[in-house]
Amino acid sequence: MSIQSLIKSNHSLILSIAKSNGAKKISLFGSAARGEEREDSDIDFLVEFEEDKSLFDLIRLKNELEDLLNRPVDIVTENSIHWKMKDNILSEAIQL
Repeated sequence: MSIQSLIKSNHSLILSIAKSNGAKKISLFGSAARGEEREDSDIDFLVEFEEDKSLFDLIRLKNELEDLLNRPVDIVTENSIHWKMKDNILSEAIQL
């Protein structure tokens, strides 16, 4: 199953997991957002957390999404993106 199909079929669960871990917004970026994913690609998410959330919330979200999607997941926040990559990531991000 393609990553895009996987995201579509689990859309509501992804949003529920994100919300339960303090995410206000979650977006897909990277190869999956561009339609260039391979069979072994990970899934890249850009997440905006509520202000009182910590690294532990990010790690828990990552683990729960990996369990759900059965694929490696990378999670970044806007503040953690290197400035050289920020414009590209923000422009290709697809909000879920």
